[in-house]
Amino acid sequence: MLLWPLLLLLLLLLLPTLALLMQQRSQDARLSWLAGLQHRVAWGALVWAATWQRWRLEQSTLHVHESQQQALRWCLQGAQRPHCSFTDISTFRNHLPLTKASQTQEEESGEQPLPPTSNQDLGEASLQATVLGLVALNKAYPEVLAQGGTARLTLTSPWPQPLPWPGNTLDRVGTRGTKDPRALLLDALRSPGLRALEAGTAVELLDVFLGLEADGEELAGAIAAGNPGAPLPERAAELREALEQGPRGLALRLWPKLQVVVTLDAGGQAEAVAALRALWCQGLAFFSPAYAASGGVLGLNLQPEQPYGLYLLPPGAPFIELLPVKEGTQEEAASTLLLTEAQQGKEYELVLTDHASLTRCRLGDVVRVVGVYNQCPVVRFIYRLGQTLSVRGEDIGEDLFSEALGRAVGQWPGAKLLDHGCVESSILDSSAGSAPHYEVFVALRGLRNLSEENRDKLDHCLQEASPRYKSLRFWGSVGPARVHLVGQGAFRALRAALAACPSSPFPPAMPRVLRHRHLAQCLQERVVS
Repeated sequence: MLLWPLLLLLLLLLLPTLALLMQQRSQDARLSWLAGLQHRVAWGALVWAATWQRWRLEQSTLHVHESQQQALRWCLQGAQRPHCSFTDISTFRNHLPLTKASQTQEEESGEQPLPPTSNQDLGEASLQATVLGLVALNKAYPEVLAQGGTARLTLTSPWPQPLPWPGNTLDRVGTRGTKDPRALLLDALRSPGLRALEAGTAVELLDVFLGLEADGEELAGAIAAGNPGAPLPERAAELREALEQGPRGLALRLWPKLQVVVTLDAGGQAEAVAALRALWCQGLAFFSPAYAASGGVLGLNLQPEQPYGLYLLPPGAPFIELLPVKEGTQEEAASTLLLTEAQQGKEYELVLTDHASLTRCRLGDVVRVVGVYNQCPVVRFIYRLGQTLSVRGEDIGEDLFSEALGRAVGQWPGAKLLDHGCVESSILDSSAGSAPHYEVFVALRGLRNLSEENRDKLDHCLQEASPRYKSLRFWGSVGPARVHLVGQGAFRALRAALAACPSSPFPPAMPRVLRHRHLAQCLQERVVS
């Protein structure tokens, strides 16, 4: 809270010097100099804030039990519930039952077990993820946050908490405040010296590159004509030449100084990250400042150079508990654990309580503990319980299905998986006269038609991965999975439909199992093979 008075005092001390220099310089030079000064002051303030937040994080991770007690008190103070008289964590857990976050509710009903948090109530984890992430990113890639070094390609941001100032003074390329994603892309294409690309999530960035390929000639024409800005015919020619060489390595051909891609990690993003790395963003590093879910920031990434997908579970607000996942059984654990009780190698479902409610919400996000930072677990997010396929009680989890689909696509010559979505046959009424089964919709690069042999490989891979599924297939209780290839833009239409639902988890989380007919039809109507 001391940051803003200090910044105000610093600016007041600089005013006399500014006035003198403004009299001595031309208008253009003054504006350029002032922009540089503003950038330096903003960056200094951000470094100061990051130093303070890093100290707070160190203290909280060294004294985790006390930090979680404070986080719970923060939640209790903001809860609009009459029973806020709990004084410790044990009483809180004993008196409030766990509730499940329903994917169905999130997509359609508008009722959410965990209300969305406002910007004022995002919790300390969101601020730490943003401030510490920016400074860590600049340390790993020293020039990406220089003036004009970064461009955002989506309307959503990868940084969990907005920083009106100093964040807006760090001079990202682009028209500030625009609501037009095409304008963001044009601004980035006009700037060949970019060192970092930002996007809200990886699936949104995938849509940007697919759109760039589809509309490349139109975008090149706009740049050549100077719409917007000054005409840049040479840059338009570079864009056309880069697109003619195909998707592999496209980002580095457009922006030769590019170093890193920044997106916010969440459920259902791994496929898009893999596709981007293999094709358009080949040769670039990926960095996510945090892992996010519908309840807010759940994990912090403090080291851009570490393997992608590892996050520290912070002990501050929102209040996080761990529910042990019992492998190979549907039996639920009796009680939750605190962060200090996590065991390396074990898997846990996250339970979240935020500032807006006293609902102990089971998020369905399952993590595996892979390390420790001071007294806090470092985890890798594994799968989401709400993304399980089950037509006869077989329970094919998100991780198992994704692995089987990856093996099947690997046997399709020349194919690269971009996106997929699954539907249980009852949703589309497609099991009439046949056993219940899965309808699987895939978007591919490098393969235009699916042969029956290729389609059958997914079912074989599922049988190899799940003995229960294999048994049900043997007895005819479950029919073979049906695979459909969808055309370009199918998943973009699905994401638009998801984003139109007020309580949808996207963004940031991307559902892979669709529970409602109108969402499944977004893909069904665009099947090409």
